[in-house]
Amino acid sequence: MEKVVALNQISEYNAANNHTTLHPLVSVIDFSKASVRDWGQSVNRVKFQYGLYCIYLKDVKCGDIVYGRHTYDYQAGTLVFFAPGQVSEFEPPSEPYQPKGYGLVFHPDLIHGTALAKALPMYHFFSYQSNEALHISDAERQVVLDCLSKIEFELNQTIDKHSKKLITANIELFLNYCERFYDRQFISREHVNLGVLAKFEELLNTYFLSEKPQNLGLPSVAYFADELHLSPNYFGDLIKKETGKSVKDLIQNKLIDIAKERIFDGEKSINEIAHDLGFKYPQHFTRVFKQHVGNTPLQYRHLN
Repeated sequence: MEKVVALNQISEYNAANNHTTLHPLVSVIDFSKASVRDWGQSVNRVKFQYGLYCIYLKDVKCGDIVYGRHTYDYQAGTLVFFAPGQVSEFEPPSEPYQPKGYGLVFHPDLIHGTALAKALPMYHFFSYQSNEALHISDAERQVVLDCLSKIEFELNQTIDKHSKKLITANIELFLNYCERFYDRQFISREHVNLGVLAKFEELLNTYFLSEKPQNLGLPSVAYFADELHLSPNYFGDLIKKETGKSVKDLIQNKLIDIAKERIFDGEKSINEIAHDLGFKYPQHFTRVFKQHVGNTPLQYRHLN
């Protein structure tokens, strides 16, 4: 049986985890204070529907998370991030267990009109998949706990005109540290990242040698991310850190290189080449080519 849990209100979330609501829009959770979780023998899957921003640091093995099309081991010592509108599924263990770890949950209304609201789209890890969770060291864990402690300190003060600014500033500080830790993780997994880069280059070459451009159109970032079983944002960040260029730039560079070869060959018309490369309209191909090369495809053919 599947159980659906909607996470929409801070007060309800606090009540479910034995916490007092200190602020209606934000809470720091110590899961060791929650009651023992017992989903029962009949529940084999729990679906969480997020109406809140939820960041979890779990300290106990308590089942696997399914996010998107994949299932991943949710290990102790990892940070995962969820944003409103997302859905995850959880396969609970058959035996009761005591949750451990910490969480930061906040309602979207908390950040309206703040600097954090403008900065939040830059934190791509809210749309990473669960296999792209942040694995933190002991020292990094202490930084995370210190940040949560500062937020909790503010929550225990009487709400005044400074509360919102200080709470959101400390959340932003926490997210900035998480961004730094992710950068460290990208570097420490360099050998894995290079394997992803090599596979991406192989997929890119294969795409243009197949009939996919005619059937699917121009290749997209989402297509390659899906082929590599990564979220588009994580894939884009990984490639950017390894090459200094965006995935879109690399795709367009490959596209132009192939276009040059086919234009120079001269066996097909410009319109046929545009179609073979995945362009719906030849005019679009001409515009893109001129932007990158400085000449139209026809001019380039005559020059060469």
